[in-house]
Amino acid sequence: MFTRYGFNNRVVPRLRAVLPGQFLRGQRRLRDGSTVAAVVAALLLLNFTAHFTPASSWFITVPFGAALLVCLARVAGLSWRDLGISRATLKKGLGYGAVAAGVVVAVGIGVALPLTREFFLNEAYASARTALLAALVIIPLKTVLPEELVFRGVLHGSLQRLAGMKTVFIGGSLLFGLWHVASSLHLTAGNAGLSGVLGTGTLGQWLGIGLAVGATSCAGAVFTWLRHRSNSVLAPIGLHWALNTVGALAAAAAFQLG
Repeated sequence: MFTRYGFNNRVVPRLRAVLPGQFLRGQRRLRDGSTVAAVVAALLLLNFTAHFTPASSWFITVPFGAALLVCLARVAGLSWRDLGISRATLKKGLGYGAVAAGVVVAVGIGVALPLTREFFLNEAYASARTALLAALVIIPLKTVLPEELVFRGVLHGSLQRLAGMKTVFIGGSLLFGLWHVASSLHLTAGNAGLSGVLGTGTLGQWLGIGLAVGATSCAGAVFTWLRHRSNSVLAPIGLHWALNTVGALAAAAAFQLG
């Protein structure tokens, strides 16, 4: 009967073709989901280690953790292009990064204005020597390169492979903002402008954390856009380094200008 109506000739080959395809897609989705879960778990562990353990004082903690995450991504099957480290996009990434960095430098002019000068007064960079060391060594090696490799490299690539760019923009940017919670715990205490507006009590501290998370989430979205447009982590690296460096040098200049 099945043969008479063409069941064996039509339906069975289709089932043979469809079922393995669905199985493989399910396997790939499970693999990609597991990769994302492992990356997020590793980020949580790295953040905790870098801020709340004795390893918080080690210069290599975050860079070493970022290197391990890149290795994890490669083992999970992400290509160098998935991670934004392809030679083919090197020139484009450099171009986008240079333009973005150039735009940020103009923001530093705000330090010369008495109205905005207090918001640049970060006690961590009261010394010009400290600010220069931070701008040329600590910021690029301890902060910018590791964070961009992790967020715009590993997390970006794994999220995009799992659920597409919309998830990368939303999820990646939010996670980047949350990454800065620990480093923002004493934000208002060390910034004269923010403490003057938000206060130095517990409420002011939490408002400062919320402000930092919101600001870094927005910055993460911009970094992600640059990464997406250029297909290279070099573009967000340029902008990220410029933002942090201008902030450090502007803080030192603000203290000198009084």
